[in-house]
Amino acid sequence: MKLLRYGARGAEKPGLMDAEGRIRDLSAYVPDIGGDALAPNALARLATLDPDDLPPVRPERLGPPVAGVGKFLCVGLNYADHARETGKEPPAEPVLFAKAVSAICGPNDDVQIPRGSDRTDWEVELGIVIGSRAKYVDEAQALHHVAGYLLVNDVSERRFQSERGGQWTKGKSHDTFGPIGPWLVTKDEIADVQALDLWLDVDGQRRQTGNTRTMIFGVAHLVSYISQFMTLLPGDIIATGTPPGVGLGMKPPTFLREGQVVTLGAAGLGEQRQRMVQA
Repeated sequence: MKLLRYGARGAEKPGLMDAEGRIRDLSAYVPDIGGDALAPNALARLATLDPDDLPPVRPERLGPPVAGVGKFLCVGLNYADHARETGKEPPAEPVLFAKAVSAICGPNDDVQIPRGSDRTDWEVELGIVIGSRAKYVDEAQALHHVAGYLLVNDVSERRFQSERGGQWTKGKSHDTFGPIGPWLVTKDEIADVQALDLWLDVDGQRRQTGNTRTMIFGVAHLVSYISQFMTLLPGDIIATGTPPGVGLGMKPPTFLREGQVVTLGAAGLGEQRQRMVQA
């Protein structure tokens, strides 16, 4: 299934996309897409529905496909070639940081360039959505705790991230720095999560091209690893790192400006489009 949320900010309704690409309303069957609605038994019930029996809708806006996200975790430097383009060596263990959940926005919402920013950057990533509680899980069982996957743009302000002291979170958490979606794709639709093409363009110019096969730490390892340090709960999101091609790695470094348009996508996970605006 491709599950989504549509409507005005703060008033999104649950929906799904049918095989013909039409959006169908799920409001009669689930209050929202998040939390308990992502549990295996809940997803199995939704999978029994005939999309043709659901009312079609034509929304003006798609919202974040997951509601009530508790934790928005990110993995840094998870592609060796990206680590090197930023001047760092590939890590021996996953590098973890948090992105504020207030940064989450819809896949096509405007992205704000923060006040005082001159290094706002892009990062296309695969996102993992947790479906059931995971604590001290081993790698062989890790994917049983995954509800599905979605596309993430891990927007970053590099000066805030690296030159303002402390950890990376302050450079990752401005409002709108977490576009997710357009939909949550349940894991049964992804034949091999470690073989997904990723891409990102700025004003129509290709900046990033990658594939999840080159991740240093794969999805199962990440879920298992993170569960050793904290409990993962339904609706938590893990952004798994970005391939090379970010603005910081260009020669000379190149960053986003007001009015520019970023488009990005991943095989099976859909596409996003964001216009840059000044905060």
